[in-house]
Amino acid sequence: MLIAPSLLSCDFSRFGEEIARMDKAGADMMHLDIMDAHFVPNLTFGAPVIKFVRKYTEKPFDVHLMISEPLKYIEDFAKAGADIITFHVESDSPIQETIDKIKSFGIKPGLVIKPNTPVESVYPYLSDLYMVLVMTVEPGFGGQSFMADMMPKVEALKAKREELSLDFLIEADGGIADNTIAVAAKAGVDVAVAGTAVFKAENAEEKIKELKALCEV
Repeated sequence: MLIAPSLLSCDFSRFGEEIARMDKAGADMMHLDIMDAHFVPNLTFGAPVIKFVRKYTEKPFDVHLMISEPLKYIEDFAKAGADIITFHVESDSPIQETIDKIKSFGIKPGLVIKPNTPVESVYPYLSDLYMVLVMTVEPGFGGQSFMADMMPKVEALKAKREELSLDFLIEADGGIADNTIAVAAKAGVDVAVAGTAVFKAENAEEKIKELKALCEV
């Protein structure tokens, strides 16, 4: 299991230092949530901020675009230092065109599905994807409870991956903690986005090790 701390839960006044802290703690990648106060009812930060904090780690930047028109901003986030860009199938941008735009910059593309979106909506694009992100909370705010009833989507994606002999990663975001990560791992999640569980821990390094160990039971 790869652990991607969600920077949404960090101390924004120490953004760069928080990224460095997660790097030192053993994070596999950094998950950055971009919200536009339109697609979701919250506003976070944009490409300029990512550009400034990029220097604090060499770990991959997993940039999750919760915005209405991701196609318009792919170039900005690619140039800012994104390694992976995931966007929502529910967004207003043409899906294939947006995937192609991401790939044109040498960035790894991913699709995201909200809890009420059928998993089948990503199937036509699987061969072009590096990652599929299954939201295990309603997107927009951190600290929500894990929705275990999203795990059948993960299981379906895992089965589809095997059926088509593909190698995309399956990511879960929302409510990942000590009592939920094993459920996610058992269903087939490869990358767990953990926010509060890691950032509020007394020792982030021990917490990341603990979360990974829980997946091996």
